[in-house]
Amino acid sequence: MTTNATRTTIWPLIPYADKKAGIRFLVEAFGFEETLIVPGEGGEIVHAELRWPGGGIMIGTCDPGSPFAKPKGSGAAYVVTDAPDAVFQRAVAAGAEVVHEPVDHDYGSREFSVRDPEGNSWSFGTYAGS
Repeated sequence: MTTNATRTTIWPLIPYADKKAGIRFLVEAFGFEETLIVPGEGGEIVHAELRWPGGGIMIGTCDPGSPFAKPKGSGAAYVVTDAPDAVFQRAVAAGAEVVHEPVDHDYGSREFSVRDPEGNSWSFGTYAGS
């Protein structure tokens, strides 16, 4: 297996019925960075990429006309951070629904879980894999 630390090779799609509101929430609540927003007809977003240190996500769709459509609130992601408590406070201040507050696990990770306004599940923690 070959790896390249400067290139993101997996892009999870997180579905949003309201893509603009979803992007605003992800930037405000978690600190994602908008890196590419492609507008379509009528100002609709047809493609969007947001970055996180070491990775990124794409904004998916709930539009039943798309072959990639997923139901609203069906997305889930685990995001690695060195500062889970700070991200948790930021997420709560932005209106995230708390699933569980930051907790230390036996395997050495500090993690929390929340839901965004559309019901997608987000977990943030210090566990970066083995």
